[in-house]
Amino acid sequence: QALRELSDEGGVLGRARRYKRNHEILIAGMRQIGFEEYLRPKDQSDIITSFRYPNHPNFDFDRFYEALNEKDFVIYPGKVNDVDCFRIGTIGRIFESDIDNLLNAIRQTLAEMKAELE
Repeated sequence: QALRELSDEGGVLGRARRYKRNHEILIAGMRQIGFEEYLRPKDQSDIITSFRYPNHPNFDFDRFYEALNEKDFVIYPGKVNDVDCFRIGTIGRIFESDIDNLLNAIRQTLAEMKAELE
C-alpha cells in the first residue's frame, strides 16, 4: 500500500514536492504570525523546522504545547544550542490543508494565551 501511494504521488520526487510545499506554507504562515525560524533558510530542510520561542511575556511553551495537543496537533519540544525552540514536522500524511489547520490552531492558541505576535 505504501509503495502504491508513493507511486500515485509521483514517486520520491512527487512526495518531495509535497514536503517542500508543506514547508513553504508553514514558513510563510509562521512568519506572518510572528515566529522566527532557528536556522537560516539555506540550512533548513523541508521535513522539520525549528522555531524560536517568541519574545512575549504571556508565551508559555508548556501551555502552548498542551493547547495544541488538545486541538489534535502535536509539535516537538526541544532546545538547540541553549536556544529555546520547538519543531514542527511537515512529512508523512500531512497535506496543505493540515498545515493551514495547524496555523489556525496556533493563532487561536496564542489568542487564548493573550500572546498574539502579529
